[in-house]
Amino acid sequence: MRIFLASYQSLHLHRGGPTYKLAHTKKALEELGLEVHYFDMWDRTIKFSDDDIVHIFNASISTYALAVNLKSAGIKYVVNPIFFSNHKAGKLQIYRKLDNLWRKIFLRSYSDYSLTKAVCDNAELVLPNTAAEGELLINGLDVERDKTTVIFNGVEKRFAEVNGELFYQKYGLKDYVLYVGHLGPYRKNGLNIIKALKKVNAPVVIVADVFKDAAGEKCRAEIAKAENITHIEWIDHDDPMLASAYAGCKVFALPTRYETPGRAALEAGLAGANIVITPHGGTKEYFGEYAEYIDPDSVESIRNAVNEALVKPKNEKLKNHILKNFIWSVIAEKTIKIYDKVLDA
Repeated sequence: MRIFLASYQSLHLHRGGPTYKLAHTKKALEELGLEVHYFDMWDRTIKFSDDDIVHIFNASISTYALAVNLKSAGIKYVVNPIFFSNHKAGKLQIYRKLDNLWRKIFLRSYSDYSLTKAVCDNAELVLPNTAAEGELLINGLDVERDKTTVIFNGVEKRFAEVNGELFYQKYGLKDYVLYVGHLGPYRKNGLNIIKALKKVNAPVVIVADVFKDAAGEKCRAEIAKAENITHIEWIDHDDPMLASAYAGCKVFALPTRYETPGRAALEAGLAGANIVITPHGGTKEYFGEYAEYIDPDSVESIRNAVNEALVKPKNEKLKNHILKNFIWSVIAEKTIKIYDKVLDA
């Protein structure tokens, strides 16, 4: 059995969750003895056998052509859709009915939802990150329930074995509030986050790649107004400074519009931080009762939750929960069972 991991072409231009998900899925599977490759569209010599599986990360217009061609070539693939919508399943069904009508009038017109559905329908199995994502695919896009199995996101165990000394030595900060992510995209809720964090009763560290657009510039301007915020442009994911930043903070805040489920928050939770996070996107399936949940549209809600988390002592409950359920080795073992199921079908 050979596994080929694939995703959208711009994956490494946007250093987000899927980028690290592919890398650590590959590493964890290889540590368990599998032969794993990144799918290379430029490799003209590649030949697939009946024991090969392509694992696609993301079901959208960006992976649709790959999925269609794999299906037509008889190559088995599974897909982790990484799908979320602010609309409920009933509204997605309405959109799909309108889309079907539109396509009868204007041939070769496709909506994002129809392309996501096509990628999922042609897959051997569909692997959502959360049960909430699975239900949205099933009830909103009519993806078959029997071919849907939740495979959670994972996190590296190394984040459980760090302390904040390295970060303190460089920046002189302890027990701060930390945000790590992008600023600018609508989903990241940057302005509300900054407005809330500049009013909390603690120093704040924002490690963020700020987009060079109008929304990103507004975030920069808001940060400049804040006396308690230290902005660090970026820390590479493998840099020990990032792990130390997680360990040194008192609260990790990820009050975005949605997360599926928020890899950085898992890393920070494993490092011992108290977590404040959006309730949208299936986060409660990962963080359960061990996090503070907010209304991402309310600056006051974000600020209040962060202040509450600041006065709570750190404990090991979330850390132990993550170690038991979401370490990459655990996720890889479950993923291999999925591959075996596909080949045994």
